[in-house]
Amino acid sequence: MTFLDQEFREIITKAVCGKGRKFTQATHNISPSHRPSSILGCWVINHLYNAKKKSEDTVEINGSYDINIWYSYNDNTKTEVVTERVTYCDYIPLSVKDDNCLSDDYDVIAKVIQQPNCLECQIANQGHKIVVEIEREFVVQIIGETKVKVRVNPKGFNDNFDDDDWGFDITDDELSDVSPDFVKDKAKD
Repeated sequence: MTFLDQEFREIITKAVCGKGRKFTQATHNISPSHRPSSILGCWVINHLYNAKKKSEDTVEINGSYDINIWYSYNDNTKTEVVTERVTYCDYIPLSVKDDNCLSDDYDVIAKVIQQPNCLECQIANQGHKIVVEIEREFVVQIIGETKVKVRVNPKGFNDNFDDDDWGFDITDDELSDVSPDFVKDKAKD
């Protein structure tokens, strides 16, 4: 039987054509309005991002988040919160790439694995600046059109198809493994 005799069909579908993952650590210098005495807390909020395919094997993520630092000043007698909006651009290389996509029209899906999070926040530069270390992690997928070949049953669809046709019968070997004491006899109870 040749390839042409076997009745194959080509199906065009959307599939994952590329994947990538990247962990990033970034350091930001924040200048508060007062000279800080101590750091009381630091948190990151309002994370926004946008992903697009940059090249054959790279996805670009542009994003931003707010860094809020609660600190004391004036020899720990007063407190204040300083907020700074930070922007970033991450380039995520595709570690898995399928070269069989049919067109250059791709959908990009980006998922945050680790939201931007403060790892460390400390006073630096003779006490005039606050240095914040942030981590974040993304996973990206490129969705594109590809072609799949499937074999078609030349006899057509069988309306009498039954799950018994799959051969799920119990074999003698499987029966020999069944313990006869598994089911309790109600007469003994």
